[in-house]
Amino acid sequence: MAYRGRVRSRRTAWQAMALEPVGFLTSAWPWRALLYLVSGVFTGALALVLFVVLVTVGLATAVALVGVVLLLAAVLMALPFARLERRRLRLVDLDGIQDPHRPPGAPGLRAWVRTRLAEPATWRELVLMMVSLTALWLVDLAVLGLAFVVPQQFISAPFDDPATWPWAVLGVLLLLAAPFSLTAWAGARATLCRIVLAPRDTEVDPDLKEVSESRARLLDAFEAERARIERDLHDGAQQRLVSLSMTLGMMALDVPDGSPLRGRIESAQEQLTLALAELRQLVRGLNPQVLTDNGLVAAIEEAVSRFPVPVTLDLRLAGRLPQPVETAAYYAITEALANVAKHSNATRVELVGRHHADILVLEVRDDGAGGADASGGTGLTGLADRLAVLDGRMRVSSPPGGPTLVLMEIPCPFG
Repeated sequence: MAYRGRVRSRRTAWQAMALEPVGFLTSAWPWRALLYLVSGVFTGALALVLFVVLVTVGLATAVALVGVVLLLAAVLMALPFARLERRRLRLVDLDGIQDPHRPPGAPGLRAWVRTRLAEPATWRELVLMMVSLTALWLVDLAVLGLAFVVPQQFISAPFDDPATWPWAVLGVLLLLAAPFSLTAWAGARATLCRIVLAPRDTEVDPDLKEVSESRARLLDAFEAERARIERDLHDGAQQRLVSLSMTLGMMALDVPDGSPLRGRIESAQEQLTLALAELRQLVRGLNPQVLTDNGLVAAIEEAVSRFPVPVTLDLRLAGRLPQPVETAAYYAITEALANVAKHSNATRVELVGRHHADILVLEVRDDGAGGADASGGTGLTGLADRLAVLDGRMRVSSPPGGPTLVLMEIPCPFG
């Protein structure tokens, strides 16, 4: 099964742990999570010492200009700290975060300081630094201790005492679970940092924002053109073919039975019936009415009913979703199913859909041959781009021999 395009595969440690638990243990992700937490302890401790020194000396000398400068430096210390956090974040999240800060409007240190103090991003970074210095690095240290120090203490208990054996077993279990516990906390910590450090809409580079808005306009135009083509085919070509079929049927009634001409007319009718069926299938795929009328779940159920491979559905979506989300999700799922039918040799497909908080998560899993390659194949490039317009993502996990999992995520806040 071969895919191509900008399909992202296991871009974070959390995804690697969730999608491939066995392969995760032999990958670099546990070590990356360990390095992320260890570096968090060291940077947190060192930053805490420097911050305390700056604030203490600054308050002691507040009556002098140097004290004010030191207190200002303590505040602006959040900038390099946040830059380091964005770099460290790439250990467990390969997507990274764009720098939200803009160049100052004028040259010089005073203009730079004035610009930074006026930016909301600076104060968000200061909040993150304070939380990191007072809590996060300590939690990092506690998680590392629970993963390594506590198990070592349990395992080193004397074995000649039967009462200590359960503790030794518990220590072994904790040590075996260390890769998962470390990665789980690293993922939670990275998520918190991403939420705080990610640029808001007003902070995004105007050029990038214009590109995103342009892509959204192109997608809207594409959907409008798709609807127009569907309407023209339904009201034009399809109706003419139906009329032609009826005319041929009336002609056949005027031709005696057994006549070669009647046989040719009936053969033409059969070919016309097949052409009509194919046209109706094309029209249904261009703009499925069931999606417009009844929503994503009904449209997927209707599509699955025609799928040649048995599909197990587990869709738990509360009510209708926004039209762009439903459209993108429908075509992403149908294209993923088409790839399964064409390339995977699968005998079973599982389709799961959930709406978690503010994101729609869709999974298409098959038991086929696997070996999906994000750099070559068919179909998913355009779908990944379609999801990207909505700030969504598509990821593929497909080890050789299978199974293959296509994971799609689309932002979709409630309400």
